[in-house]
Amino acid sequence: MRRNAIHIVLFILTVASTLIVGGPAYSITIILILLGHEMGHYVMSRRYGMRATLPFFLPFPFSPFGTLGAIIRMESTISSRKTLFDTGVAGPLTSLILSIPAIAIGLTLSEAIPATQLREGTIRLGDPLLFGLIQRLVMGGIPENYDVLLHPIGYAGWVGLFVTALNLLPVGQLDGGHIAYALFGRRSRIVFLIAIAVMAFITVFYNPGWLLLLILIIIFGFRHPPPLDDHTPLDRKRKFIGGIAFLAFFLSFTPAPFPQFVEEFKQVFHWF
Repeated sequence: MRRNAIHIVLFILTVASTLIVGGPAYSITIILILLGHEMGHYVMSRRYGMRATLPFFLPFPFSPFGTLGAIIRMESTISSRKTLFDTGVAGPLTSLILSIPAIAIGLTLSEAIPATQLREGTIRLGDPLLFGLIQRLVMGGIPENYDVLLHPIGYAGWVGLFVTALNLLPVGQLDGGHIAYALFGRRSRIVFLIAIAVMAFITVFYNPGWLLLLILIIIFGFRHPPPLDDHTPLDRKRKFIGGIAFLAFFLSFTPAPFPQFVEEFKQVFHWF
Protein backbone atom coordinates (compact mmCIF):
# COMPACT_ATOMS: atom_id res chain seq x y z
CA MET A 1 0.00 0.00 0.00
CA ARG A 2 2.80 2.42 0.88
CA ARG A 3 4.44 1.67 -2.45
CA ASN A 4 1.30 2.74 -4.29
CA ALA A 5 0.55 5.75 -2.08
CA ILE A 6 2.22 8.25 -4.42
CA HIS A 7 0.17 6.96 -7.37
CA ILE A 8 -3.07 7.29 -5.40
CA VAL A 9 -2.24 10.78 -4.12
CA LEU A 10 -1.27 12.06 -7.57
CA PHE A 11 -4.40 10.51 -9.07
CA ILE A 12 -6.64 12.23 -6.50
CA LEU A 13 -4.86 15.56 -7.03
CA THR A 14 -5.27 15.24 -10.80
CA VAL A 15 -8.97 14.49 -10.45
CA ALA A 16 -9.23 17.62 -8.29
CA SER A 17 -7.21 19.81 -10.67
CA THR A 18 -9.22 18.72 -13.71
CA LEU A 19 -12.45 19.31 -11.79
CA ILE A 20 -11.30 22.86 -11.05
CA VAL A 21 -10.51 23.55 -14.71
CA GLY A 22 -13.35 21.80 -16.53
CA GLY A 23 -15.94 20.39 -14.15
CA PRO A 24 -17.07 16.78 -13.57
CA ALA A 25 -17.80 15.78 -17.19
CA TYR A 26 -14.42 17.01 -18.40
CA SER A 27 -12.58 15.52 -15.42
CA ILE A 28 -14.06 12.03 -15.75
CA THR A 29 -13.52 11.92 -19.51
CA ILE A 30 -9.93 13.18 -19.59
CA ILE A 31 -8.95 10.94 -16.67
CA LEU A 32 -10.34 7.91 -18.53
CA ILE A 33 -8.43 8.88 -21.70
CA LEU A 34 -5.15 9.41 -19.85
CA LEU A 35 -5.63 6.26 -17.80
CA GLY A 36 -6.39 4.26 -20.93
CA HIS A 37 -3.23 5.55 -22.61
CA GLU A 38 -0.94 4.61 -19.75
CA MET A 39 -2.65 1.29 -19.03
CA GLY A 40 -2.15 0.38 -22.68
CA HIS A 41 1.59 0.70 -22.07
CA TYR A 42 1.37 -1.02 -18.69
CA VAL A 43 -0.65 -4.05 -19.83
CA MET A 44 1.59 -4.60 -22.85
CA SER A 45 4.69 -4.32 -20.67
CA ARG A 46 3.34 -6.95 -18.31
CA ARG A 47 2.44 -9.16 -21.26
CA TYR A 48 6.10 -9.25 -22.26
CA GLY A 49 7.30 -9.80 -18.70
CA MET A 50 8.74 -6.31 -18.25
CA ARG A 51 8.55 -4.45 -14.96
CA ALA A 52 6.67 -1.16 -15.16
CA THR A 53 5.22 1.21 -12.60
CA LEU A 54 1.58 2.13 -12.32
CA PRO A 55 0.74 5.51 -13.90
CA PHE A 56 2.00 8.69 -12.28
CA PHE A 57 -0.68 11.34 -12.92
CA LEU A 58 0.56 14.92 -13.06
CA PRO A 59 -1.87 17.49 -11.62
CA PHE A 60 -1.78 21.08 -12.85
CA PRO A 61 -4.74 23.14 -11.53
CA PHE A 62 -4.55 25.78 -14.24
CA SER A 63 -6.09 26.31 -17.68
CA PRO A 64 -6.25 24.96 -20.29
CA PHE A 65 -5.92 21.27 -19.32
CA GLY A 66 -5.84 20.93 -15.54
CA THR A 67 -3.15 18.27 -15.90
CA LEU A 68 0.23 17.66 -17.48
CA GLY A 69 -0.80 14.13 -18.40
CA ALA A 70 0.45 10.87 -16.93
CA ILE A 71 3.51 8.67 -17.30
CA ILE A 72 4.70 5.21 -16.39
CA ARG A 73 8.31 4.17 -15.91
CA MET A 74 9.71 1.07 -17.57
CA GLU A 75 12.08 -0.83 -15.29
CA SER A 76 13.27 -3.58 -17.63
CA THR A 77 15.39 -3.80 -20.76
CA ILE A 78 13.34 -4.18 -23.92
CA SER A 79 14.06 -7.50 -25.57
CA SER A 80 13.18 -6.93 -29.22
CA ARG A 81 11.84 -4.48 -31.79
CA LYS A 82 8.50 -6.33 -31.65
CA THR A 83 8.28 -5.74 -27.90
CA LEU A 84 9.31 -2.11 -28.36
CA PHE A 85 6.65 -1.61 -31.02
CA ASP A 86 3.80 -3.29 -29.15
CA THR A 87 4.56 -1.43 -25.94
CA GLY A 88 4.97 1.92 -27.69
CA VAL A 89 1.90 1.75 -29.91
CA ALA A 90 -0.56 0.44 -27.30
CA GLY A 91 -0.80 3.76 -25.42
CA PRO A 92 -1.58 6.23 -28.22
CA LEU A 93 -3.92 3.85 -30.05
CA THR A 94 -5.88 3.35 -26.82
CA SER A 95 -6.16 7.08 -26.14
CA LEU A 96 -7.17 7.65 -29.79
CA ILE A 97 -9.90 5.01 -29.56
CA LEU A 98 -11.21 6.64 -26.36
CA SER A 99 -10.96 10.20 -27.70
CA ILE A 100 -13.05 9.61 -30.83
CA PRO A 101 -16.32 8.68 -29.04
CA ALA A 102 -15.69 11.42 -26.48
CA ILE A 103 -15.53 13.97 -29.32
CA ALA A 104 -18.66 12.53 -30.98
CA ILE A 105 -20.66 12.50 -27.72
CA GLY A 106 -19.40 15.95 -26.78
CA LEU A 107 -20.35 17.40 -30.16
CA THR A 108 -23.89 16.05 -29.88
CA LEU A 109 -24.14 18.01 -26.62
CA SER A 110 -22.56 21.15 -28.11
CA GLU A 111 -24.17 24.02 -29.99
CA ALA A 112 -23.17 26.40 -32.76
CA ILE A 113 -23.58 30.04 -31.75
CA PRO A 114 -22.71 33.35 -33.42
CA ALA A 115 -19.07 34.24 -32.84
CA THR A 116 -20.20 37.58 -31.39
CA GLN A 117 -21.88 35.75 -28.50
CA LEU A 118 -18.69 34.09 -27.29
CA ARG A 119 -17.63 35.39 -23.93
CA GLU A 120 -14.43 37.41 -23.75
CA GLY A 121 -11.52 35.22 -22.83
CA THR A 122 -13.03 32.06 -24.38
CA ILE A 123 -10.23 29.84 -25.62
CA ARG A 124 -10.46 29.09 -29.33
CA LEU A 125 -9.24 25.70 -30.47
CA GLY A 126 -7.52 24.65 -33.65
CA ASP A 127 -9.26 21.78 -35.40
CA PRO A 128 -7.15 18.71 -36.21
CA LEU A 129 -8.33 16.99 -39.38
CA LEU A 130 -9.88 14.12 -37.43
CA PHE A 131 -11.77 16.47 -35.13
CA GLY A 132 -13.05 18.45 -38.11
CA LEU A 133 -14.24 15.26 -39.81
CA ILE A 134 -16.13 14.08 -36.72
CA GLN A 135 -17.62 17.55 -36.28
CA ARG A 136 -18.92 17.56 -39.86
CA LEU A 137 -20.42 14.08 -39.43
CA VAL A 138 -22.11 14.95 -36.14
CA MET A 139 -23.10 18.61 -36.60
CA GLY A 140 -22.99 19.13 -40.35
CA GLY A 141 -21.66 22.38 -41.78
CA ILE A 142 -21.16 25.29 -39.38
CA PRO A 143 -22.53 28.61 -40.74
CA GLU A 144 -20.05 31.38 -41.47
CA ASN A 145 -19.32 33.60 -38.46
CA TYR A 146 -20.52 30.86 -36.08
CA ASP A 147 -18.43 28.89 -33.61
CA VAL A 148 -19.08 25.65 -31.76
CA LEU A 149 -19.53 26.07 -28.02
CA LEU A 150 -17.89 22.78 -27.14
CA HIS A 151 -19.27 20.62 -24.34
CA PRO A 152 -16.69 19.58 -21.68
CA ILE A 153 -16.82 15.95 -22.87
CA GLY A 154 -15.98 17.10 -26.41
CA TYR A 155 -13.19 19.28 -25.05
CA ALA A 156 -11.74 16.30 -23.20
CA GLY A 157 -11.82 14.39 -26.49
CA TRP A 158 -10.01 17.28 -28.20
CA VAL A 159 -7.37 17.23 -25.45
CA GLY A 160 -7.10 13.46 -25.93
CA LEU A 161 -6.27 14.02 -29.61
CA PHE A 162 -3.74 16.70 -28.64
CA VAL A 163 -2.03 14.36 -26.16
CA THR A 164 -2.09 11.49 -28.66
CA ALA A 165 -0.48 13.65 -31.36
CA LEU A 166 2.29 14.86 -29.04
CA ASN A 167 3.06 11.31 -27.96
CA LEU A 168 3.14 10.14 -31.58
CA LEU A 169 5.80 12.67 -32.58
CA PRO A 170 8.42 10.36 -34.16
CA VAL A 171 11.36 11.54 -32.07
CA GLY A 172 13.50 10.17 -29.26
CA GLN A 173 11.74 8.18 -26.57
CA LEU A 174 8.25 9.46 -27.17
CA ASP A 175 5.80 6.76 -28.25
CA GLY A 176 6.25 7.83 -31.86
CA GLY A 177 10.01 7.50 -31.43
CA HIS A 178 9.58 3.94 -30.13
CA ILE A 179 7.37 3.09 -33.10
CA ALA A 180 9.81 4.66 -35.58
CA TYR A 181 12.78 2.81 -34.07
CA ALA A 182 10.89 -0.48 -34.10
CA LEU A 183 10.03 0.05 -37.77
CA PHE A 184 13.35 1.39 -39.07
CA GLY A 185 15.99 0.45 -36.50
CA ARG A 186 19.06 2.71 -36.50
CA ARG A 187 17.82 4.36 -39.70
CA SER A 188 15.11 5.94 -37.55
CA ARG A 189 17.57 8.78 -36.86
CA ILE A 190 16.66 10.05 -40.35
CA VAL A 191 12.98 10.07 -39.31
CA PHE A 192 13.91 11.87 -36.08
CA LEU A 193 15.87 14.49 -38.05
CA ILE A 194 13.00 15.11 -40.48
CA ALA A 195 10.47 15.43 -37.63
CA ILE A 196 12.69 17.88 -35.74
CA ALA A 197 13.29 19.93 -38.90
CA VAL A 198 9.55 20.14 -39.57
CA MET A 199 8.84 21.20 -35.97
CA ALA A 200 11.60 23.81 -36.22
CA PHE A 201 10.03 25.18 -39.42
CA ILE A 202 6.59 25.38 -37.79
CA THR A 203 8.07 27.06 -34.71
CA VAL A 204 10.11 29.66 -36.56
CA PHE A 205 7.69 30.53 -39.35
CA TYR A 206 4.25 29.86 -37.90
CA ASN A 207 3.83 29.21 -34.18
CA PRO A 208 6.61 30.17 -31.74
CA GLY A 209 4.53 28.57 -28.97
CA TRP A 210 6.25 25.28 -29.79
CA LEU A 211 9.66 26.70 -28.80
CA LEU A 212 10.01 24.85 -25.48
CA LEU A 213 8.97 21.55 -27.04
CA LEU A 214 11.39 22.15 -29.92
CA ILE A 215 14.27 22.74 -27.51
CA LEU A 216 13.43 19.54 -25.63
CA ILE A 217 13.24 17.37 -28.73
CA ILE A 218 16.49 18.84 -30.08
CA ILE A 219 18.18 17.89 -26.79
CA PHE A 220 16.60 14.47 -26.40
CA GLY A 221 15.15 13.73 -29.82
CA PHE A 222 18.00 11.60 -31.18
CA ARG A 223 18.48 9.38 -28.15
CA HIS A 224 16.93 5.94 -28.34
CA PRO A 225 18.61 2.90 -26.79
CA PRO A 226 18.39 -0.21 -28.99
CA PRO A 227 16.55 -3.32 -27.77
CA LEU A 228 18.54 -6.48 -27.11
CA ASP A 229 17.47 -7.93 -30.46
CA ASP A 230 17.99 -5.01 -32.81
CA HIS A 231 18.04 -7.03 -36.03
CA THR A 232 14.80 -9.01 -36.34
CA PRO A 233 12.40 -6.83 -38.37
CA LEU A 234 8.71 -6.39 -37.68
CA ASP A 235 6.12 -8.51 -39.44
CA ARG A 236 3.69 -7.06 -42.00
CA LYS A 237 0.85 -6.75 -39.51
CA ARG A 238 2.90 -4.54 -37.21
CA LYS A 239 4.20 -2.49 -40.11
CA PHE A 240 0.59 -1.87 -41.14
CA ILE A 241 -0.37 -0.86 -37.60
CA GLY A 242 2.68 1.42 -37.54
CA GLY A 243 1.36 3.11 -40.68
CA ILE A 244 -2.01 3.58 -38.98
CA ALA A 245 -0.27 5.10 -35.96
CA PHE A 246 1.52 7.71 -38.07
CA LEU A 247 -1.68 8.41 -40.02
CA ALA A 248 -3.32 9.01 -36.63
CA PHE A 249 -0.55 11.50 -35.86
CA PHE A 250 -1.19 13.50 -39.04
CA LEU A 251 -4.94 13.47 -38.43
CA SER A 252 -4.60 14.51 -34.77
CA PHE A 253 -1.85 17.12 -34.96
CA THR A 254 -2.53 20.81 -35.50
CA PRO A 255 0.26 23.39 -35.88
CA ALA A 256 -1.77 25.97 -33.92
CA PRO A 257 -3.81 24.26 -31.20
CA PHE A 258 -4.68 27.66 -29.68
CA PRO A 259 -4.87 30.08 -32.63
CA GLN A 260 -5.46 33.23 -30.58
CA PHE A 261 -2.10 32.77 -28.86
CA VAL A 262 -0.07 32.58 -32.08
CA GLU A 263 0.02 36.35 -32.67
CA GLU A 264 0.79 36.95 -29.00
CA PHE A 265 3.77 34.60 -29.19
CA LYS A 266 4.98 36.32 -32.35
CA GLN A 267 4.85 39.72 -30.64
CA VAL A 268 6.73 38.39 -27.60
CA PHE A 269 9.56 36.92 -29.65
CA HIS A 270 9.63 39.79 -32.21
CA TRP A 271 10.35 37.31 -34.97
CA PHE A 272 7.92 38.82 -37.41
